[in-house]
Amino acid sequence: MSTLRIPSLSLVALIGASGAGKSSFARKHFLPTEVISSDACRGWVADDDNDQSATPAAFDLLFYIVAKRLAAGRLTVIDATCVRPEDRKKIIAIAREYHVLPVAIVLDLPERVCHERNAARANRDFGPHVVRQQCQLLHKSLRHLEREGFRGVHVLRSVEAVDAVQIERERLWNDRRDEHGPFDLIGDIHGCRDELVTLLETLGYTVAGSRDAPEVTPPAGRKAVFVGDLVDRGPDSPGVLKLVMAMVAAGHALCVPGNHDIKLMRKLNGRDVKITHGLAETLAQLEGESAEFKQTVARFVDGLVSHLVLDDGKLVVAHAGLKENLQGRSSGVVREFALYGETTGETDEFGLPVRYDWARDYRGKAMVVYGHTPVPVAEWINRTICIDTGCVFGGSLTALRYPENTLVAVPAEREYYAPIRPLQPEVAVPVARERSLLDLDDVLGKRVIRTRYGRNITVREENACAALEVMSRYAVDPRWLVYLPPTMAPPETAPDGDALERPAEAFGYYADQGVTQLVCQEQHMGSRGAAAVSRRGRRGAALRHRRCRTRRDLDPHRPALLHRSGGRTRPARPRRSGPRRQRSVGRARQRLDPARRRAAAVVGQGAGAAAPPVRADRTRRDPELGRCRRCPRACPRPRHRHRRPWRATGHPPQ
Repeated sequence: MSTLRIPSLSLVALIGASGAGKSSFARKHFLPTEVISSDACRGWVADDDNDQSATPAAFDLLFYIVAKRLAAGRLTVIDATCVRPEDRKKIIAIAREYHVLPVAIVLDLPERVCHERNAARANRDFGPHVVRQQCQLLHKSLRHLEREGFRGVHVLRSVEAVDAVQIERERLWNDRRDEHGPFDLIGDIHGCRDELVTLLETLGYTVAGSRDAPEVTPPAGRKAVFVGDLVDRGPDSPGVLKLVMAMVAAGHALCVPGNHDIKLMRKLNGRDVKITHGLAETLAQLEGESAEFKQTVARFVDGLVSHLVLDDGKLVVAHAGLKENLQGRSSGVVREFALYGETTGETDEFGLPVRYDWARDYRGKAMVVYGHTPVPVAEWINRTICIDTGCVFGGSLTALRYPENTLVAVPAEREYYAPIRPLQPEVAVPVARERSLLDLDDVLGKRVIRTRYGRNITVREENACAALEVMSRYAVDPRWLVYLPPTMAPPETAPDGDALERPAEAFGYYADQGVTQLVCQEQHMGSRGAAAVSRRGRRGAALRHRRCRTRRDLDPHRPALLHRSGGRTRPARPRRSGPRRQRSVGRARQRLDPARRRAAAVVGQGAGAAAPPVRADRTRRDPELGRCRRCPRACPRPRHRHRRPWRATGHPPQ
């Protein structure tokens, strides 16, 4: 009896000619819900399992079902011939898309057996040439299956071998769901052995023995989990490696690799790497160690898995974090994300890669603990927490106690390595402001909010949308706005003051029309919006309008107000001196003093007082001076073309 070991989360392809016994093999070793048969899909779309004309639609349905199962993390078996390379290419592609391992089980039975089985079936009326062709295609491409992308290939060449086989499902290396803790998760160490020993003793661990042969005794039932980056930049990377490796070998700790650990392993294996970011210090410290120790370090790092799924899937540990759709899966993409995060391909002013803030959009059920990017203080963001608090940069070494979710930190003895990016930003970023930003995903679909008292509150999509309709007018902090615009029509603009519209003009207009009673209703108009835009920093912000090719520099210390009207958004323009060429516009633009300009950018024009289309030329008339800007003095000549006077004045030019 032989045993076939397949990953517990994988895409299994049963490959063989018609009559090889794939369906019988699937019924014997897999659940009925795990097997997706091409014949069954033909029956669902054409009411006939053997209708070959329905094959394209049947396989569309097959791969749709496979995709849904793989997205849910379910083992899936494809029951189809799959003897052609182009048929297997789709299987490999969908397995890579959902980060699962593709496995091939080949039933390479003699052609004679397939003919006999097909002859005994009433619905198999095709000739023997079909089976012969399928067997030829299978034998032609059998040796290339691993090259195509299958991570496991199992070939059964006889009926006896098929009957005697047993299927054993193996858990992935990152699947440690049976480990329930409690855990002590420790952030990036970077060679700071003294701080690590202090932190372990603070957590209740007993550290004995020598530096070269440490002995660590954990508290009863607890286990340490290291999030990677054990080496580089610090004063004693070999000492940290000896301590961590001893704890892992004794079963007192778990560890995931960091990008610095992988780089060191590649260097010890003779690969060509750049000696940067603290690797030179680590190599200098390893000069005093034996060659056997260096080989042990390389094997230790090489044996670490990209991330760990612990406590029945409630806890995920990865060096740089991990999205929900990558947790518990295995692929190059998963390992790359766990080591480096997700980058934009750009670099910041310090020359470091710009990374996507995946934690802001995380909505997974599992708690994700990670490091990689140093932060001044460990802080929870959407059930994720970064516990790299920059010990090597003079910060602290932080540990998270799970499931208590309490933080324990010890300060660094000194700054061992000057950071490229300052650990403490020059200008403190108001975290409360970032958390108050409106996220559209929060109102899409049904949400379940867990409270501290143990009760769950369900918020349905229709209720969330209704709340958004009320709260959207305050999506921007009202304290940032110069003026909250009303909707009044059709009165003219105000002749004085900073606002273009005032309630007094509305009441006066209707009084002049003989209207003695008015019904006022609060209404949220979708045709107009007010937005506050700001950019922190010393230099002014630059906004680019999608229909304008020029940049507008705004005051960095004061919010810039935008006006949305007719699907266009334009920034409030700073006042400029001197003549300026203008393009033809369909609406007169107000030229006001700075206070009026800000108000005009917010409130725009009244709904019923839109200016008629006018033509803008290169001659502009200043309403305050009553003269043309192209002329050194007042220009009373009527034949000199001027723009229509600005509506904000409320009267024609003098």
